[in-house]
Amino acid sequence: MYKARIRVTLRKSILDPQGKAVEHALHNLNYGSVAQVRVGKYVELSIDEPDEASADKVAREACERLIANPVMEDFEIELEKQSESEVAQS
Repeated sequence: MYKARIRVTLRKSILDPQGKAVEHALHNLNYGSVAQVRVGKYVELSIDEPDEASADKVAREACERLIANPVMEDFEIELEKQSESEVAQS
């Protein structure tokens, strides 16, 4: 069993109005040193595959087909093998 931690962000060339709104709000709260705020999403998946390559393939396909919009978003996948006790707890 593997845990996939996926970060999805807008591509650098895409305007991020939510990030701009957060940046503006932070400035209103006197966090003037904050700049270039970008907002994304974080997804965790538990993937029951026999090896890391297979788990990575499943996570990548899930991102390409559903989780991320390939026209506007980039994604990064971090995989971690889960121990038996971690699997039992989840």
